[in-house]
Amino acid sequence: MMKKLRGRNLSHPGCLLGITSGLILGIVIAAILATLNVAMNTDLLIWFGLTIGLGAIGWIVGDRLTSRFPALDEQTSVKETTSKGTSD
Repeated sequence: MMKKLRGRNLSHPGCLLGITSGLILGIVIAAILATLNVAMNTDLLIWFGLTIGLGAIGWIVGDRLTSRFPALDEQTSVKETTSKGTSD
């Protein structure tokens, strides 16, 4: 799976994971706070803050990981597979 991600910008998948986890955690925490009779504006601010905050953290982490997984040289791998497949 990591071979498919090599050479790509990992900020977008990181942001997607961050926003998804922020939405899930925000809904759970907002539900807990709603049962404790906390104001709806406070619930919404916490939910929105978690969503944006975790999305930004995912973007930053993904951006940092992009430099660790540079693209592989496709020409060498293609030449190796074609030379192995043909017999002279």
